[in-house]
Amino acid sequence: MKLTLPTPINKENLMNIEKTKHFLNVKDFSVSQETFELLYDEELDMLITHPQPSLEKLPSYYESVDYISHTDGNKSLFEKMYQFVKSIALKNKLKLINSESPKGRILDIGAGVGDFLSVAKNDDWQTIGIEPSEKAKVIAKNKGVSFVENLSELESNSFDVITMWHVLEHVPDLENQIKELKRLIKPTGTVIIAVPNFKSYDASHYRNFWAAYDVPIHLWHFSKTAIKKLFANENLELVKVLPMKFDSFYVSLLSEKYKTGKMNFIKAFYIGLKSNWKGNQNSEYSSHIYVLKNAKN
Repeated sequence: MKLTLPTPINKENLMNIEKTKHFLNVKDFSVSQETFELLYDEELDMLITHPQPSLEKLPSYYESVDYISHTDGNKSLFEKMYQFVKSIALKNKLKLINSESPKGRILDIGAGVGDFLSVAKNDDWQTIGIEPSEKAKVIAKNKGVSFVENLSELESNSFDVITMWHVLEHVPDLENQIKELKRLIKPTGTVIIAVPNFKSYDASHYRNFWAAYDVPIHLWHFSKTAIKKLFANENLELVKVLPMKFDSFYVSLLSEKYKTGKMNFIKAFYIGLKSNWKGNQNSEYSSHIYVLKNAKN
């Protein structure tokens, strides 16, 4: 399976469209200024972006100065802060995979500029990545990261760990993507998924200005229920949910920019802090890491 950009969604291929209802209208603040609708699927407790751009038009929505994950920018104050936080997050990610699996083969889908795989490789993991952005891939290759173009090139049951750090929300065909994760992971392996959480306090506070909706490049907006049910279809069991506490601050900064026209660092820090405090009470953080394993029969 090739990791491609989304195809148009219509009533024939939109997940459970007949069971959805209007949730919110959200603007693409980063690029086009177009407005998109979020549909709520009650059965999955999940939001769906609608309509979704054509395959030809979609790449233009990624051409944003806010899409920092495809660069190594380190000039502005915001970029410096992002890189500092990223260095801490990378250490935490490495600690997580080492706690879940003995060192072996790891696949990172949506590897970006390759920082995570570079850190894992330096820690004696055997690494491979998938990344559709040629710009990001060039940067990653200069760090010694190896890639394949298609998941179909990879052998079944060949990875100890598969990671998708803020990538699943971009994938057009969830069913096939999850089937491929199931095919590629070893019976004793671990799948790690990180995605934004629309049920967090910062999401409810900023509503249609919440930066993590990131329409239209975020096609799906997950809850814990959605992740559990979607992966259970492939006999992958949700065994652990972890918070990504830095995300509330980053997302709040961008949300302030969308709402007020400027990055209000003090206000964003307060909302990010409050979101984590609320998350500590109700376990609904700005973003979650989901750890999944093959269910025991």
